[in-house]
Amino acid sequence: MKCFSVVVLNLALVVLGFFTPAFAKMSTERLAKVPEVDLDPNGVFKYILIRVHSKDDDSYVDIVRGYAWAEYHADIYDRVAGELERGGGVDCECLGGGRIKHDSAAKKIHVYGYSMGFGRAKHSVSTEKIETHYPDYEVTWADEGY
Repeated sequence: MKCFSVVVLNLALVVLGFFTPAFAKMSTERLAKVPEVDLDPNGVFKYILIRVHSKDDDSYVDIVRGYAWAEYHADIYDRVAGELERGGGVDCECLGGGRIKHDSAAKKIHVYGYSMGFGRAKHSVSTEKIETHYPDYEVTWADEGY
């Protein structure tokens, strides 16, 4: 029985050590390095809202990605989620999509529409993140349109 007690005690120490504040800080720092917004500078293009979950704890960050090269919303998701997940420590979940009209000369961004494959993103969440990233822009959204 003595041997079993030592093993259980060592296992408990390893498990408790695994969930220390320092460990949670590492997860938070990893997520903090993920840019919340990345958009092409001009044009009308598809965008998606992605939730990036830490594999280490319950922390997450929502990110907005929009690119003119994408024929489908899934093209963006596959590339972005693949890169993030290959980096290790995170899982990604698409929260929906839509379209963005970005006019950098006029400093205007309009978020609207939906994704056939992922559904409509919460444009209010996407817009809030975009406004933080582009503080001198007029950023609007609507559920209408495709």
